[in-house]
Amino acid sequence: MGTIKLENVTKSFGATVIIPKVDLEIADGEFVVFVGPSGSGKSTLLRLIAGLEDVSGGAIAIDGRDVTRVAPARRGLAMVFQSYALYPHMSVFNNIAFPLKMAGESRETIDRKVKDAARVLNLTSYLERRPGQLSGGQRQRVAIGRAIVRQPTAFLFDEPLSNLDAALRGTMRLEISELHHQLKTTMIYVTHDQVEAMTLADKIVVLNGGNVEQVGSPLELYRKPANLFVAGFIGSPRMNLIEGAAADAKGARTIGVRPEHVTVSKTAGDWKGTVGVAEHLGSDTFLHVQADGVGPVTVRTDGEIGLAHGETVYLTPDQTKLHRFGADGRAL
Repeated sequence: MGTIKLENVTKSFGATVIIPKVDLEIADGEFVVFVGPSGSGKSTLLRLIAGLEDVSGGAIAIDGRDVTRVAPARRGLAMVFQSYALYPHMSVFNNIAFPLKMAGESRETIDRKVKDAARVLNLTSYLERRPGQLSGGQRQRVAIGRAIVRQPTAFLFDEPLSNLDAALRGTMRLEISELHHQLKTTMIYVTHDQVEAMTLADKIVVLNGGNVEQVGSPLELYRKPANLFVAGFIGSPRMNLIEGAAADAKGARTIGVRPEHVTVSKTAGDWKGTVGVAEHLGSDTFLHVQADGVGPVTVRTDGEIGLAHGETVYLTPDQTKLHRFGADGRAL
């Protein structure tokens, strides 16, 4: 089992409130991602679950057991940090084996568990190497292997891919997702990258200023953002958020439409505009259009579209995909 429950959890440093109040339930085997901008409280919340920070109020339970005041080592969790924290003088085998040796496991058990973890992580041929002889992705897999051998109730990942280049981050995302399918263990993953959140999570927790703005599956957050913050944060490129007469006509303070839900034409449409920057990405082109009476609008369109800077175009939003928000910023 790997259920985790937070009830009225708060965290303050002196008079500064970091986490006002969080109620959250994580099911056994679920992959949950905490996402939000820098300073949103996502890493603090993870550290509260791990026991690396003391809660200021509320309770945390793991598998129904109150662990609010329980030491980190007795919570049955394994944490993987942004920094690999490997011992440079030890081999990969000994780095992975270290927690087992500290726990007093037998040599036979250590050998079996380390080799099993290495096989899952494609590290078998690297067991005799030292961390300095490995790539960044391989070092991160060693850090994950060290967590796997402990057979924890849940894995906690604190921005584990931040030190990797873009291509390697993409590869490691796939590997972590595949690892979750193999192990079927609860995982909580912290990131500021909403693309990571969308591609990895069963459930996303969107945080802003320590507050939980919305909890849901990636598609729920994409299709039905609860408020303007989630609408603007989830999705790449970000949702177009439009105020003024165009929104008033829809009975809202603000309307939102995603770039992929706007069509562009050279002849006719709802909004006339002028093409600014065009970002050509191969299969897609992102057009940045200054629309008359509407403002800047980003359009995601075909990569082969032939439009030049300064050209006049007409935009039409898909009326069935519009999002409406009231004066309080919440979805109508």
